[in-house]
Amino acid sequence: MIKQLTRTGNSYALVLDRAILELMKIEPDTPLDISTDGRRLIITPVIGADRRKKFREALEWTNRKHGKTLKRLSE
Repeated sequence: MIKQLTRTGNSYALVLDRAILELMKIEPDTPLDISTDGRRLIITPVIGADRRKKFREALEWTNRKHGKTLKRLSE
């Protein structure tokens, strides 16, 4: 499939067909990870971003509440 960029204000946009979005289970609010290998643009839906955020928050809470105890146990 060949696509061209579409001008949007002072930027350019890549419009993806609905069939591709449905195949990859991408919705308008799905966060996307955009990376490159130097030659290709790689767009990947971020699955479980909310779960990772909750994990990080729980880890930070545990470290604040029990950090000193955990450090002593590791010694």
